[in-house]
Parts: sequence; structure tokens; C-alpha cells
Amino acid sequence: MNATGGYLGPAEIRDLAELLELQPTKKLGQNFVVDANTVRRIVTAAGVTETDTVLEVGPGLGSLTLGLLATGASVIAVEIDRRLAAQLPKTVDLLRPGSDLTVLTEDAMAITELPSEANRLVANRLVANLPYNISVPVLLHLLQTFPSLSSGLVMVQAEVGQRIAAGPGSRVYGGPSAKAAWYGRWRTAGQVSRQVFWPVPNVDSLLIGFERRAEPMGTEEERRATFGIIDAAFGQRRKMLRQSLAGLFGAGASATLERAGINPTSRAEVLPVEDFLAIARVG
Repeated sequence: MNATGGYLGPAEIRDLAELLELQPTKKLGQNFVVDANTVRRIVTAAGVTETDTVLEVGPGLGSLTLGLLATGASVIAVEIDRRLAAQLPKTVDLLRPGSDLTVLTEDAMAITELPSEANRLVANRLVANLPYNISVPVLLHLLQTFPSLSSGLVMVQAEVGQRIAAGPGSRVYGGPSAKAAWYGRWRTAGQVSRQVFWPVPNVDSLLIGFERRAEPMGTEEERRATFGIIDAAFGQRRKMLRQSLAGLFGAGASATLERAGINPTSRAEVLPVEDFLAIARVG
């Protein structure tokens, strides 16, 4: 493998895939970045420096991993595919020798802590090309499980990214938007062409970044209650809140909303996450 400048290009990606007898699957959301300029752009937009420990989910064949390690940062890579997880350290040893990489062969939705040998690493940034089919659940799980993640940048399907970063009143604002806002402030950071992937997906991608709130919005009990209200409200988003929340609060839905300072005839898409928390606190 003769990668230019320590990055993987189309030829190297295909060589690795052939070596591993790998056929990328939709089930695992395997679309590998083959463009070094895109990798450098992601790393720059994420603001990664040598003092960071980055949590990367779904490193695949290592395109983004190599870019992150090029900054001098430590990387904890979580990869569910055993073949890819076993190959990644070998690729890094060849192209970025001496780098600080820890590979966890895990399902990102199930990970709750780091193994003992990696306890010295406290991940403070999340940078990942998230599998499209489970990007929102994975993102919310990681933000909830690892409060040390103070900022990050993830690549997701463009439509999903727009929803996550949307604010109240936007036509694409929904449950994922409100839940993501619980953790911090979100922004879009540019589109990524489908042509920089192998295999080429049938959708475009979007980079979205976040900065975590300095202090949690509420307790874990309040978070669960708030998220339950968000689910109910957006489950019937075209209805007034007094109707969509009747399943939770019964005949007292209007009174509960009024106690929270919310107009019972409002609809879910106009409420920021702070209002959903206010409902949870009086409900």
C-alpha cells in the first residue's frame, strides 16, 4: 500500500477492501471516504489539535482516523466490524507510525465505558462519519453516555443533519432537533459530495458541529421526562399540544401547559427544548 502523504486514496481503499474480502454493506452503513482533501477539511472544521482525545465511531478502513492522528491527537475508534477493527492498527502503524490509537471492537449503541487499558484517555471531541441508518440514535447515545465530549463534528445524511441543526419554527425542526439541543448548540458546517465516497451513496452528506452546554440542562430524570414529552408532542406534530400531550397528561394537559407558561394551542414545532423541560418540571 503506497498511500500519498499518509492518507488513503481510491486505490488504497480498494486494495484494503480486497485484502479483507470486504463488500461494503448498507446494513452497517459502510461508505468509505476516498478523498484526502475531504478528510483534511473535516479535521480542520472539527478544530482538532494535538491536545485532544477524539472519539471516532465507524472508522472503517481508516481514512478519517489517519487525518485525525496527523494532528497529533489521540484517537479512540469504535468499530463494530471485526475485520475492519483488526486491520485499522496495522494501517495506522504503516502510515502513521507512533500514533496514539485505541480500537474498540464494539457496537457504538452499546458502548458505555472505555476498557481499563484506555482509562487514561478522556475523550473530549467526537469526530465521525456516522452510519446513515442509525446516525441520530448513535449521536444521542454518545452525548448522553460521555459528558466529557465537549464539542465535535459529525458527517450524516444531509436531510438528517438539517433536522438535527434546525431551530424552532423551521419546517424541518423535530424531535431530533429538540433532543440534540438538550446537549448544546448545533451548526451546519458544509455539505460533502457523494462522489468522495466508495461506494457512492445515493444521498449527499452534511457536516454538523456542536458545542456542549457548560452545565447540563437538568437531571437525568428530567431528561427522560423531557424526551418523553418531545416524543409525544412530535408524534402528533400537526395537533395542538393540548391534544398531542393528552396521552401523557390526560384531561389535565391544558392546565399542565398553562402552569409551564405554554399556550395549550401551540404546536410542537415552535417550542425550544427549554419549554419541553418546563412542561416536564410541572407535569
